[in-house]
Amino acid sequence: MSQKPTSDAKILIRSFGRRRTKGLRVTRASAMENVLPLVQIELPKGDKPVDPHSFFDAKVKEIWFEIGFGNGEHLLHQALNNPDIGMIGCEPFMNGVAALCVGIEEKKVKNIRVWPEDARLLMARLKPKSLDRLFLLHPDPWPKTRHHKRRFVQTETLDQIAQLLKPKAQFRMATDHPVLATWLLEKTYFHPAFRWTASSADDWRLPPEDWPETRYGQKGLKQGRPPVYLIFKRA
Repeated sequence: MSQKPTSDAKILIRSFGRRRTKGLRVTRASAMENVLPLVQIELPKGDKPVDPHSFFDAKVKEIWFEIGFGNGEHLLHQALNNPDIGMIGCEPFMNGVAALCVGIEEKKVKNIRVWPEDARLLMARLKPKSLDRLFLLHPDPWPKTRHHKRRFVQTETLDQIAQLLKPKAQFRMATDHPVLATWLLEKTYFHPAFRWTASSADDWRLPPEDWPETRYGQKGLKQGRPPVYLIFKRA
């Protein structure tokens, strides 16, 4: 089981997402029971920074980190196509964790580790400059003005991401919510630690070549919500 935050961690984070909305189907419940204990990240006690390479049994050349992986389609795709990369996925929504566990079991994936809690709790323990790539795909837009403070991307969060990314590491974001797209772009563009890589409209209208087509993305396109793809690099 993962190490829960303790008083010595000096972390106070309030999560607003739902942990579970419905009962798990037999296949997902079985995968949760059999797979999650094998891939769930365990943190040592205390507040000493942890090298994420230590989460993996085999040697990995880079660490890629996905925040809010949904049902895990993108995470699985990247893991299967980059077997020498250590993939860390964070998702507090247990139905999504269960779906990922099914995929890990079916495809016999070895290079994924899961943090089934708020990503910020794990980020607070990671060694600085230890991540080679970070994904934030379709985060909750929290459209009401009074809820904007709940959006994941804030100046303080970007400070933390900047501390964890290596120089020139890639930070990818995507959303099909136009107001949130403006928020993500402005917050990150004006943060001194990041540089937007776009040089033409296609760079934010079209997905990167290694981007898989997911059910969520297909649904958005059918409903007239084309995604915006924002790719930044750590300065």
